[in-house]
Amino acid sequence: MLQCADGSLYTGVARDLQRRLSQHNGERPGGARYTRTRRPVRLLWSETVSDRSAALQREFAIKRLCRADKLRLLEKQPPCLAPTSRR
Repeated sequence: MLQCADGSLYTGVARDLQRRLSQHNGERPGGARYTRTRRPVRLLWSETVSDRSAALQREFAIKRLCRADKLRLLEKQPPCLAPTSRR
């Protein structure tokens, strides 16, 4: 889960988390249209699942949550250990 510069939250799926984060921040080609206008983004939380199907199911479930529920989910999880974006 990413936090955008405007404070909004973005949820997605990635095989290579660092590559995808750099795409969202415009350091590489690609990235979601949503995050292009809300840079920089920073990584708040990630989890590893068994396969792409499980990842897509988890993404769908998280995207259906309201913001308050997403924030509660973040409070229950250990902080993400991956490096965050440069500002």
